[in-house]
Amino acid sequence: MKSFKDLFSENTQDYAKFRPVYPEALFTYLASTVQSHDLAFDVGTGSGQAAVVLAKHFKRVIATDPSQKQLDAATKHPHVVYQQGPAEKLSAEAGSVDLLTAAQAFHWFKREEFFKEADRVLKPGGVLALWTYSMTEISPDIDRTVHHLYEELLGKYWEPERRLVEEGYRSVTLPFPELQSPKIEMQAKWSLAHLVGYLGTWSALKTCIQKTGQNPLEQVFPDLQQAWGQSEFRSVKWPLSIRVCQRSIDTKSHRL
Repeated sequence: MKSFKDLFSENTQDYAKFRPVYPEALFTYLASTVQSHDLAFDVGTGSGQAAVVLAKHFKRVIATDPSQKQLDAATKHPHVVYQQGPAEKLSAEAGSVDLLTAAQAFHWFKREEFFKEADRVLKPGGVLALWTYSMTEISPDIDRTVHHLYEELLGKYWEPERRLVEEGYRSVTLPFPELQSPKIEMQAKWSLAHLVGYLGTWSALKTCIQKTGQNPLEQVFPDLQQAWGQSEFRSVKWPLSIRVCQRSIDTKSHRL
């Protein structure tokens, strides 16, 4: 019996293919917040999207996920070690991690247990970074149709943890003093087919299909197609909500 909500393992290839890519500016900023760059640890790594970019800035990266299927589909990198494991029990020695990250994953964690582990594994002065994104921004007509799918057709099928994403983790009390984060957004050039593929990775859509046998994405596709127009590609953006905090350089633990 799994002890975590495994909502993404069945379509791991689609998840890796259709999810947006985090901008290099995000990782450059995160690397600038720490003095040493020996070890980064990416929790809830999924397809390893954040882990492989962290490897440009850190000598070693450990990336964990509770889903072995996700890890099997993750992008391989010589400086990234993938390990199966929960966010609440990290496979790192005490005081060994420079940067601890959770990319679009923190809302699935048991918050207090994870923060205790962050306190244990981070070096003095080490940084914990959480970030998330919510809805695509393309055009008013397209955005309206996507929001209709999200709220009216799939609203009751979203896990309660999704509310943390919608409010950008702003209600989360961080375990260490917070750092000022820059405004960073993801950007992409997508075809309509790519947008549909992305919407198909939504966990609520998967749940809805399992429970009803109906795919609401098929229902809204004609409206999406009309709103998309004749353009082959459109610009897509997602503002990132970034929460970053730094463990004290004092050797005494915060011990939550």
